[in-house]
Amino acid sequence: MNKSIIAAVVIAAFALPGVALAQTKSTPRIDQRQEKQEQRIEQGVKSGALNKKEAARLEKGQDRVQKMEDKAMTDGKVTRKEKARIEHAQDVESKRIARQKHDKQKAK
Repeated sequence: MNKSIIAAVVIAAFALPGVALAQTKSTPRIDQRQEKQEQRIEQGVKSGALNKKEAARLEKGQDRVQKMEDKAMTDGKVTRKEKARIEHAQDVESKRIARQKHDKQKAK
């Protein structure tokens, strides 16, 4: 076997776990906020502040934000501009959660 092929395989074996780790660690603030907003939705369902339809709509919004993050991560790095767009989308979803939890509708 060629030494350069062996070297490439060894480098790839060590580089891949680092890339996977970088992808999971580059947006901890966004990930924590996503988790917190999911918990807010679950709590709203449990308390009756959100009905099933409202919760489904809010979950769909959370999914949209997650897709934005996933798309930003495709190149392995989330830029400041991408982070700002994702955080803005999270702001919008957070306001929607608050609005739906505090409206006059109750779960049946």
